[in-house]
Amino acid sequence: MIKMFRFSLAVIFFAATSSTFAQERSESEVYSMMMFNFTRYVQWPDNNQPGEFVIGVIGNNEILTTLNTWYSGKPRGSKTYVIKKFSSAADVTDCQVLFIDKSKSGEFDAVNNKLKGKSTLVITDKNGLGEKGSAINFKTVDNKLKFELNQKAIEASNLKVSGSLTSLAILI
Repeated sequence: MIKMFRFSLAVIFFAATSSTFAQERSESEVYSMMMFNFTRYVQWPDNNQPGEFVIGVIGNNEILTTLNTWYSGKPRGSKTYVIKKFSSAADVTDCQVLFIDKSKSGEFDAVNNKLKGKSTLVITDKNGLGEKGSAINFKTVDNKLKFELNQKAIEASNLKVSGSLTSLAILI
């Protein structure tokens, strides 16, 4: 059962990062699918409590639109997916996932300080932000989309990541 689960996860991520699949999908669609799939393999401390499961986006309206279209209002256990746009670090409120687009990477330090100690999975897409403290950072390697996983950032956010997701990541 576990091997089949790992295989299924691997197929999803490898399909999302293969060049053929990427040619058929826009970058915002691939990022949105991967972010949604990340939420399936990360455990938050309040996982079982009802309410909203908020995915916030800073700086990429295409990803915001895709996430809204595909996932807003859908159930996640006892929670419901809510997609929110934040213009800057000052606007960020509680959320379970926060994507910071490379166009807004200058906001990273302010966002990271604001979310310190909170259970927020911070996802970025600019080289160097994984080492700087982003939990997950998208990275292109050999013309394929990969992702870095910062284990210290995950632990500092009181999140738990499945071994299946960890095995697919570039660990930092």
